[in-house]
Amino acid sequence: MNEITQSFSEHEQVPLRKYAEKAYLDYSMYVVLDRALPHIGDGLKPVQRRIIYAMSELGLSATSKHKKSARTVGDVLGKFHPHGDSACYEAMVLMAQPFSYRYPLIDGQGNFGSPDDPKSFAAMRYTESRMSPYAKTLLAELGMGTVEWQPNFDGTLKEPTLLPARLPNILLNGSTGIAVGMATDIPPHNLREVVSACIRLLEEPKATVAELCEHVLAPDFPTDAEIITPPEDLLSLYETGHGSVRMRAVWEKENGDIIITALPHQASPAKILEQIASQMRAKKLPMVEDLRDESDHENPTRLVIVPRSNRVDAEQLLNHLFATTDLERSYRVNLNIIGNNGKPQVLNLRELLKQWLVFRLETVQRRLEHRLDQVVDRLHILEGLLIAFLNIDEVIHIIRTEDKPKPVLMSHFDITGTQAEAILDLKLRNLARLEEMNIRDEQAELDKERQKLETTLSSKQRMKTLVKNELLADAEKYGDARRSQLTEREAAQALKEEDLVPSEPCTIVLSKSGWVRAAKGHDIDPETLNYKAGDEFQHAARGRSNQQAVFLDSSGRAYALTAHTLPSARSLGEPLTSRFTLPEGAQFLYAIAGNGQQKMVLASSWGYGFVTEAANLHSRMKAGKAMLSLPGDAGPVEPAMIASGTADTAVCVTSDGYLLAFPLADLPELSKGKGNKLINIPPKRLKAGEEHMVGMVVITEGEEILVWAGQRYMRIGRKDLEHFRGERAKRGRKLPRGFQRVTRIEVAAD
Repeated sequence: MNEITQSFSEHEQVPLRKYAEKAYLDYSMYVVLDRALPHIGDGLKPVQRRIIYAMSELGLSATSKHKKSARTVGDVLGKFHPHGDSACYEAMVLMAQPFSYRYPLIDGQGNFGSPDDPKSFAAMRYTESRMSPYAKTLLAELGMGTVEWQPNFDGTLKEPTLLPARLPNILLNGSTGIAVGMATDIPPHNLREVVSACIRLLEEPKATVAELCEHVLAPDFPTDAEIITPPEDLLSLYETGHGSVRMRAVWEKENGDIIITALPHQASPAKILEQIASQMRAKKLPMVEDLRDESDHENPTRLVIVPRSNRVDAEQLLNHLFATTDLERSYRVNLNIIGNNGKPQVLNLRELLKQWLVFRLETVQRRLEHRLDQVVDRLHILEGLLIAFLNIDEVIHIIRTEDKPKPVLMSHFDITGTQAEAILDLKLRNLARLEEMNIRDEQAELDKERQKLETTLSSKQRMKTLVKNELLADAEKYGDARRSQLTEREAAQALKEEDLVPSEPCTIVLSKSGWVRAAKGHDIDPETLNYKAGDEFQHAARGRSNQQAVFLDSSGRAYALTAHTLPSARSLGEPLTSRFTLPEGAQFLYAIAGNGQQKMVLASSWGYGFVTEAANLHSRMKAGKAMLSLPGDAGPVEPAMIASGTADTAVCVTSDGYLLAFPLADLPELSKGKGNKLINIPPKRLKAGEEHMVGMVVITEGEEILVWAGQRYMRIGRKDLEHFRGERAKRGRKLPRGFQRVTRIEVAAD
């Protein structure tokens, strides 16, 4: 036991909290710096950089033959990146997909996935690959002293910490990654536009983001779909370093069919067709008859949508599909990168280009200094060789007679050890008579190059000009036209549910127990339908299947749902309480159907009411919407529908046979509330429950009304109605004997 205690005491003791915090921070920084975020210099993550470097070491240039991808992945894992082969191969495939990378770094041969399923690529033992011509911009200056080198994971080899990119690959191909506590989403851009902005910043170091955006208009994805983000949002994106970009599919009409010719970046044609088909199966796209995918080699994207008829508004249909499918997508932008100082940071466009130009200028300076050192070293050797050629006989004599000719040559001709070594390494064939002339010519050329290099390195302006010319040359060689066109479009809006449902006549039937169903057509007699035991007919409304069915309860609340969702009249229906929550003690009384512009009069049994539109009764809430305020113990009376345009007279009747007709224009139009008094009933009789308003109707010129007293009714025509005309809120006139116990009032059928 003492031995165990002693062994523990020999180790440093650290609190668990402190140890866990340090371990997690170390892991976090590893993920941020060595896995998830790209470096501003070459725009690559470590695994991508190692793949490209390993391919260059294998000699897989754009002009070489393709080599098995497994060979490349093996080299990457064995020499530089000891991680999973599948993750490494997937990173390699991504750089070879022309639909994922704007400027692919790898030229793949075989199945490297498709836009439908980017991860459907074949195994690495089946595919072959080599670098694309564009990859040369990352590697061309690698052996020119431009970058730092570091040991690989086992210390047996060296690998570059960065690649000396000649172009701002960070923006050209973009990058996505998720680290610990941060992420990056950099969209791809057009090479020519980015180079133009770099040159503007070189020439005008104080250029603003807005001025640079005159060149970099927007991201440029590897697809022909449109970017519909407003210019002000794009400017904000580049000023702050984060925002979003919206892309929309491109379509055209061909012989009445809708042809989609380009999809947003990374949108799957198969998924989009499935999204549209699922809406068709759910009967939410009655205007679409058929779908086809006619994509082939000549037309990589050709999705055909066949409308049901020529009357279908194609733009309205596509706007709905843009809002509900991947035909329109939004892409998050977060310009989070590892800067020149080695720290992660979110940069705006100006800062990002400025830092890259600093990296590029430093790279070019290191390249020129490396070349200058080589030129100076070569001139030094040539100087020694020239001395040897001018004294060739003495040199040969010393080499033949001396045991150690190098120090003798150095002392005899006053030359350095490097020069003496070069003389000793001369081959006999280089002792030809014309060799002196060649040496002098090479000296002259190198001396001219040395002067040029020294002049360039001593002048910041010349350095900028050199970088500018190289950028222009690469833009000319690798640049292309913008693919993602910028277009201003209105925001897509999904069609309302009622616009997507076939418009068919239907009758909404409500029972006393609150069960509801919908029968096809308007010629049905709802009272003859079967009802469950103890239940009977309560109310019915005629409308269309794509309209809202509204139900008014005894507390004055309105509830709405789309008519086509109701069960068929062949069944007993379903209780409305399964869809809505009623106030305690309330029950459903009336059904209302019609379009949102349908006007009606809502009134209470105490004789108050107002005009309103059906749209005011529509509510998505399960608890409904408070619509009619009820005084005392009043209840709603049957809503009186108003015929559009011609209705002009409101007729009210009380249970004691008082009838009043007055102009409909005297009623206010409200969205909800109690309304104004329609007919005057003595308050004492109302409170005692001795009299109430039975109902009201709204009629047009030429219509008649029926006033019912039990099984008897009285027909009142327009002429007879004049006897009952008066001002709103008056008592009205009493009906003849026998009709002083009124039960209901209705408009007479034609």
